[in-house]
Amino acid sequence: YQLHWPERQANYFGKLGIDKLPESEAFTPFEEIIDALSELVKQGKIRAYGLSNETPWGAMRYLAAHERQPETARVATIQNPYSLLNRSYEVGLSEVSLRENLPLLAYSPLAFGVLTGKYRHGAMPAGSRLALFERFKRYSKPQGFAAVERYAQIADEAGLSLTALSLAFVNDRPFVASNIIGATTLEQLAENIASAAVTLSPDVLDAIDAVHAEISNPCP
Repeated sequence: YQLHWPERQANYFGKLGIDKLPESEAFTPFEEIIDALSELVKQGKIRAYGLSNETPWGAMRYLAAHERQPETARVATIQNPYSLLNRSYEVGLSEVSLRENLPLLAYSPLAFGVLTGKYRHGAMPAGSRLALFERFKRYSKPQGFAAVERYAQIADEAGLSLTALSLAFVNDRPFVASNIIGATTLEQLAENIASAAVTLSPDVLDAIDAVHAEISNPCP
């Protein structure tokens, strides 16, 4: 079971920065949440629970609450966005994952389809997500498309599709437990699954990091 997003004010769904906290903010105590979830585990209604769209502060509060109540079920995973266009997870949360055994379930590894290349050169396919859902415009920023062109060149030089490169990069990360793929056709599904067998060379990974250094997290 995933807690889909924090009840409190926090950074998620493209929101960046908290300048100040609300004068009056009420949210359920972490201890109360893990007590309720632990009871569901005991009853066999869920096997485990994880976080989603969480911050380093929130993740550590859940872990600390469990340490104070060791009889409760420990949070198992954290499900946050992670892709070539949004590596913000690395700024704090990747350390939590590695040091605290709280692995990432990476969602939006293709950045809402942008990393398939179908929106390159101004294309906007009818029925595509960016054409249908205005609220996801954070994936269609100019700097994001600029990064896509650079990553597409790296993929071409490596003999890979942009999709394969993007998914293989996520699979390569040591803090990732599962790459949450999505497909609308069997062909897309086959390509997504095949990416699990792709190993990126050190040169390719260095080239990816060079682009990231110039265009960091264009679509958070």
